[in-house]
Amino acid sequence: MTVETLPLQPADAPVDFPFSWRGDQLPHEIEMLRKEPVKRVRTIAGDEAWLVSSYSLCRQVLEDRRFSLKDTSAPGAPRQYALTIPPEVVNNMGNITGVGLRKAVLKAINPKSEGLEEWMRAYAADLVDGLFAQGAPVDLRSRFANPYSEALHCRILGIPLADAPRLAASLDIAFMNSACPVTGAKLNWDRDMAYMVERLDDPATTGLMAEIAALRGNPDYAHLTDEMLATVGVTMFGAGVISTSAFLTMAVFSLLQHPEVWAELRDDSTKIPGAVDELLRVNLSIGDGLPRVALEDVKLGDVEVRKGELVLVLVEGANFDPEAFDDPHLVDIARPNSDTHLSFGGGQHYCPATALGKKHAEIALETLIARMPDLRLAVPVEQIVWRTGFMKRMPERLHVMW
Repeated sequence: MTVETLPLQPADAPVDFPFSWRGDQLPHEIEMLRKEPVKRVRTIAGDEAWLVSSYSLCRQVLEDRRFSLKDTSAPGAPRQYALTIPPEVVNNMGNITGVGLRKAVLKAINPKSEGLEEWMRAYAADLVDGLFAQGAPVDLRSRFANPYSEALHCRILGIPLADAPRLAASLDIAFMNSACPVTGAKLNWDRDMAYMVERLDDPATTGLMAEIAALRGNPDYAHLTDEMLATVGVTMFGAGVISTSAFLTMAVFSLLQHPEVWAELRDDSTKIPGAVDELLRVNLSIGDGLPRVALEDVKLGDVEVRKGELVLVLVEGANFDPEAFDDPHLVDIARPNSDTHLSFGGGQHYCPATALGKKHAEIALETLIARMPDLRLAVPVEQIVWRTGFMKRMPERLHVMW
């Protein structure tokens, strides 16, 4: 009997990225990258890229306009994975700015908008009432984090809450990481776009979609098609829901893994707003790298990145960098610089919904801690199933009891 041996990989051969889909532990490769903060990797799509993992170099990439997000969708550009949305939508806030909609969008996602914070508190409380009515154990992701995020974005967009399930059903495919184009992604996109176009014509539509619809009568916006306007609604719902629900789920999971921190917040709820940034720093929900394409040759650390090459910012590498955060593996809700994390990106593409995302999580945690002070996992942590091949790390189910 013979044993087949695999050929040895050259020492400088690209390593496969991403490293792990698990959200309960930092991939062991992160520590290995401390000695090589700009590392050659091979993506899911089979292309080569530079993976940047130190805090200082990650900030450099995000803030340097010679690294472009828009050009990651250009024909022939190296990719992390196949696109699941039209290429022109990749830099969506850039598109919004280009058509003059940025002001309306920023107004809509401002958590200080009249009545929004009160609505979030009331809806979170209603969801907890539903958890009590069902009785433990419950899946906190499907029964709390997801509907809380979906309802918030329906309210912002001004579309019926009853329609949230049909839009949310697209997200499991829309945020897949696949080497090849996903047929279902285009079907979902076309269906959701048709829905948002209908909302533009619906007199019952309120919120941001109503403001956008009103622009069709303005000659300054005559160049905008209904499809361009509808894109704002589709992308805001998708990106907003998946980001806020994934972080909230992971924030609760982190707290349940650190009962001493949960107890500290239970004893003093005024610490919750400050704790959210530390939970964002240690959160591992970002399952890929933030992509940029070099527009010219750029020196990055000891590496010369060539024009046209793909660069991936490893947020978890930056957020756990001991050069930026003392004792980075410690969850310290009093950490003085926790708000310098890169979980919302940076530079010109810093997430415009940062304040909303923080307030969304803050109110949810306040509600859960106050109403369910003894919340804990209902299954061994080893039994949690982590989603694979997805842009966000998250548990498929997070069963809890109280």
